[in-house]
Amino acid sequence: MLLLILWIGISAHTQRSKWKTHSDEAMSLYRQGHYDQAVEMAKKALQVAEQTEGPNHPSVAAPLNNLATMFSTQGQYVQAEPLYKRSLAINEQALGPDHPNVAQDLEDLAALYRKSGREKEAEAPEKRAAAIRAIGIAFTSCAAWQKLQPSRTFCMAANSDQKT
Repeated sequence: MLLLILWIGISAHTQRSKWKTHSDEAMSLYRQGHYDQAVEMAKKALQVAEQTEGPNHPSVAAPLNNLATMFSTQGQYVQAEPLYKRSLAINEQALGPDHPNVAQDLEDLAALYRKSGREKEAEAPEKRAAAIRAIGIAFTSCAAWQKLQPSRTFCMAANSDQKT
């Protein structure tokens, strides 16, 4: 039984390493200008990540976003949009609506809208991303300030639930 558990653990780690390796290779190929090969490798990375982690695991969001970015930068907006939206949905569900990864997904989606001439549609995700980034800055600044001045109370406006 112990050997089976060890084998399952090693197998899962190997699969995670495999999709990460595919993803790194896809990005390398893309940077070298081998776009078709990069897209195929990114698709493999996504497939392995989905098989290893499950289709809605937060680890799947990164290969989705990479593939979407490859399509978007080549002007293939129709292929990119559902991938960005799926990455966003996964990150919102897994990490919460105010996570920095959600902000990045929103910024990527807004950029796609702008590139494809859909400026009005870009406004809402841009505003939401900016709000998330502002929350992050407030918490980061608050945390840094509190380390310098631990006896003082700060940041009540940023997070009224936080005991400072």
